[in-house]
Parts: sequence; C-alpha cells; structure tokens
Amino acid sequence: MQFSAEHRALSDTVTKFVEKELNPHVPAWEKAEQFPAHEVFKKLGNLGLLGLKYPEEFGGAGLDFSYSMVMAEALGTCYCAGVPMGIGVHTDMCTPALARFGSDELRREFLAPSIAGDLVGCLGVSEAGGGSDVAAIKTSAKKDGGDYVINGSKMWITNGMQADWCCLLVNTSDGPVHKNKSLIVVPMDLPGITRQKIHKIGMDASDTAQLFFDNVRVPQRNLIGQEGMGFMFQMMQFQEERLWGAASSLKNLDRLIDLTIGYTRERKAFGKSILDNQVVHFRLAELRTEVEALRALTYAAVDQYVAGKDVTKLASMAKLKCGRLIREVSDSCLQYWGGMGFTWDNPISQSYRDGRLVSIGGGADEVMLSIICKLEGTLPKG
Repeated sequence: MQFSAEHRALSDTVTKFVEKELNPHVPAWEKAEQFPAHEVFKKLGNLGLLGLKYPEEFGGAGLDFSYSMVMAEALGTCYCAGVPMGIGVHTDMCTPALARFGSDELRREFLAPSIAGDLVGCLGVSEAGGGSDVAAIKTSAKKDGGDYVINGSKMWITNGMQADWCCLLVNTSDGPVHKNKSLIVVPMDLPGITRQKIHKIGMDASDTAQLFFDNVRVPQRNLIGQEGMGFMFQMMQFQEERLWGAASSLKNLDRLIDLTIGYTRERKAFGKSILDNQVVHFRLAELRTEVEALRALTYAAVDQYVAGKDVTKLASMAKLKCGRLIREVSDSCLQYWGGMGFTWDNPISQSYRDGRLVSIGGGADEVMLSIICKLEGTLPKG
C-alpha cells in the first residue's frame, strides 16, 4: 500500500488525538472499567474521524477503506486496547451495513448523528450459545402490525452499557439458518431492554454488556436492507472488522518491542545488560520481523479490498496472525521484563491481558483456520 500525503496527515491527526485526549486518561478509565464514549466520540466527530468511508451526504468524508485502516493503525498508539476497540466497533463494525444498505431515513436518523459523535452505536451478534457460530443465534424478531417484536439476548457487546442504538442480528423467520436472519437498528432506550455489565480479565476500559430483549417493539422501517439478508450482510461486515483489528495491533506491537529493547538495555544481570544476551536480541529481531510480515499481509489485503476484491481469505489470515502474534510478542517481552512485567500497571502486562481477546472475539482462531481451509479446498469431505 502506498501512503499518500492525505494518509500521512490522517495518521498524524489520529496520533496527536491519542496522545492528547486518550493516553493521559487510560489509567483512570481502566480502573473505572469504562471510557466516556459520548465525550470521546464527540471529539472524534468534531475532527471528522467517525465517518471516513461513509457518504458525504450523511456527514462522512467519502473516502475508501484504506483511510479506516490508517486510523486503526494510528489508534494502536493508545496505551490500552479497550478504547480503540470501542471506537472501532462504532466506526467499522456496527455502521457498515447501515451505511451500505439502510434507507435514507434510517441513515439520517442513526448514521448521520453517529458520524457526528452525537450517538454511540454497538453491534449485537454474539449470544451465550452462539459466538463465532453466527448461524446459531436464537434472538428473534416477529412481525406484529407495523412493528417487530424482539425477544432474546446478546452477549459480549462492546459499548453495550453506553450505546444509544444497536445494529442487531435476529432471526426473522423459521427458514434455513443462513437465510432467516436480518439486521435491525434498535434504539437502546426502548421498553423491555435490560443491560448487564460484564467484568473481564482485559480490555477493561471498554465497557462490555449482556443485553436482554423482552418483547421489545421496533418499527419495521428499522430493518437494514432486505429481510433475510442479515447473515450475508454480517459476513461482508466481518471483512472490514477483521482487517481493522489487524491494523490496530501493528503500532502497539512495535511499541512493545521498542519498550522492551529500552528496558533490557538498561537492566543488568550477571555483569551485562539483558539485551546483550544473544537469545534476547535474536528473539526481539525475530518478533520485529513477524510484525512487519503482519503489516505487509494487512496492507496487501486492504489494497485488494479497496480494489473491490473478495479478501475473506486474506482478512481471515490477518486476523489469525494478529491474535497469535499479540500473544507471542506480549508473552516474550513480559519474560524479559522479569518481575516488573508481572506487575499490573506495566505496559507489557496491559497488552498481555488485552491481547488475549483477539484470538477469541470477531471469530476465534479456529474459525479463521476453518475459513482458510475451506477457501484452500483442504477441508475433509463429508
């Protein structure tokens, strides 16, 4: 991917925003287990950063997905992964289907204020009995008059405690599991909606909720696109979600290696610095090479996606590699920090905790492997 002057300017803008508006507050937000999404999103909206790839008529910048990738990578300079994840869910996970397939009325009501930073969105796909297996969801929406009546629950919902609306995947018929699902925009202040906070071992600054829907009535005009197309829309959305996740990890991985080089150069043991040991500096060189390989894969996938190609395989590869590399880099670096790496406020331990989610959320490693195998034609028959 070739970075234009516009790409570089965007990266500088986002990096400065992270340095000024996010990083100073990370310790407090981690302790509170929530960052103030409305406040942060409004600041991002004022800078025009919440709708880079969306139509100008709804407040977006009308740019291609490469700009979303640049923003994701720059957000990786944040001192925690939870805040960038909350932002990414809003910009690249709950809004793509609405922007592509929603009616003009629906986009004016929900997309435009989300781009402006006046509304916070979330994505409701996973359930307690159906995470990576999207086809297994049970939440239903039955027609009654001019409304849908929604019953069920959703699990692991990022921004769920603060969201003003949810892009909700539901079963709208009893047909085949890949053709009976629809995406519906659900305002989160409706009667019958209950939120319950989920406490996690990482990503603490990002609030996560379980959502319950008890006879929640939503106008049928809140349907995104056509009924029964929800599964397909969600699969399309996953390409951007997985590329966004890979891109957002890159600068954080570089930062972990940089910090570890600095620390091991200063830390002495048995008369020399830890970094002087060949096993250490060789390992750090190997890890840096792996990060650059992930960067090249991610950039290549983004280039092809912008060119209109199906990048399901490459996006799945990038997601798989990203999740495993975050675990590998943070674990290796933590070892070289010794006891300091095992303390709670250490930047390496922060990434060690946060990064474990990447191999689970947005499609587990095993699902990515199955997708890759299917597209390679290597799955067993029968």
